[in-house]
Amino acid sequence: MAIAASIACMTASAPPSDVFCETGVELAAAAAAGAPQGAGLPLVPGPFTVTGWLDVPGGHRIYYEQGGQAGALPVLFLHGGPGGACSPRHAQLFDLTLCRLTLFDQRGCGRSLPCGELRANTSDDLLADIEALRQHLGVTRWLVVAGSWGAGLALAYAAAHRDACLGLVLRGVFLGRPSDLDWFFQQAQQFLPDAWTELAAGAPQTAHASLLHWLADGLLYGDAETALGRALAWEAWEASVTQRQRCARRAGPLTGSDLSALLAKYRIQSHYLTHGCFWTAPPLLERAQALAGLPTALLHGRLDWVCRPQAAWDLHERIAGSRLQVLEGCGHSPFELPMAEALRQALAGFSETGDFTGWGKDFFAVATP
Repeated sequence: MAIAASIACMTASAPPSDVFCETGVELAAAAAAGAPQGAGLPLVPGPFTVTGWLDVPGGHRIYYEQGGQAGALPVLFLHGGPGGACSPRHAQLFDLTLCRLTLFDQRGCGRSLPCGELRANTSDDLLADIEALRQHLGVTRWLVVAGSWGAGLALAYAAAHRDACLGLVLRGVFLGRPSDLDWFFQQAQQFLPDAWTELAAGAPQTAHASLLHWLADGLLYGDAETALGRALAWEAWEASVTQRQRCARRAGPLTGSDLSALLAKYRIQSHYLTHGCFWTAPPLLERAQALAGLPTALLHGRLDWVCRPQAAWDLHERIAGSRLQVLEGCGHSPFELPMAEALRQALAGFSETGDFTGWGKDFFAVATP
C-alpha cells in the first residue's frame, strides 16, 4: 500500500490529549490542516497480535500490545505525555509488513493500572519498565520510535541501555528543559495572547509568571471543581498552541471515565513537569553525547509551537552521525500528512539498510568522528 494511501485510512477518534503528546487535539489539528480522514485500521492487524499486562515494581501493571510480522524488525513505540496513552492511530503510522511493533501505556496512563497513580512514577521507573518489557517479550534489540515527551524518554532510555537499541527515530523533540517549559506556558503567549489570557483566568497576578505551578497546584492539591477547571484550561491552551489558533474549552459536562481520564492525564503531567521530568541529573543533552554513532533520525515540523525546532537542532549537534529533517509547513502533530509520510519513510529506510545514511535527501547531518 502506498504511504499516502495508508495514511488516508487513519481515523480521527482518540482520547483527549496532553501537552507533549499526540492524541486528541493533534487529531483536530491534522483535520484542520487538511489531513485525510477515513474509517481507520485495526490497531495492529495481522495474525500475530498480542495484548497483555506486565506486573512491575511499585504496584503498577503495564498494558502492552504487539503486532506486525513475527521475525521482522523489532520496533518499540513510546507515546507522548507525560500522561498520554497509545491509540489506534499510532499503530497506523507504521508499515506493519516491515516490523514487529510493540506499544505500551506508561505507568498510570491509558489502560495501565492503577490509573493516574503518581507513586513510584518517575522517569527511572519508566526506563526500568521498558527494559522489563523487552526482556519479557524476548527482544534482543529494537528500534525505538517516539515523539514529543516520548522522544525525551527514548533519549533517556538509549543513553541508559544503548546495547538494547538498534537506533532512534525521534519526532517533535522535547527535552524537558526549564526553557522548554517556560516557552510553552509563558512565552508562547506572544503568538496567542487571547488564548493565554483565558489560560491564566482566575490566577492571581503573582502567579502569572509561573502558570505551570499554579495549574499543577490546583490539579494535585485542589478540590474536584478546581482540578477540573485547571485541566480544561490546560487542555484548551494545548489545543491552541498545537493548532496555532485560539481554541475554546471543550463544551458540555464531563462524567464517568472521560472525567477520570482527563484529570489523571493532567495530574501526571503536573507531577512530571514540576519535577523537571526527572531528567535534570544529568540533563538529556548531556546524556545524548554518549549516543554518537547510534543510527538516529530526527524529524521536526518547522511550525511546531509546542516543541520548538531549536530543540531538535540542539540534539542533532550533540549526537554525532545523526540526521535531521525539518519539515516545512508542519506543526507538532505526527498525523499531518508530510510528517506521517516522513516517519514511514524513515522506518522503510532503516528496515533496508539498518541505518539512515541512505534515507531521503536535503537533510542536515553531523559527521561521526
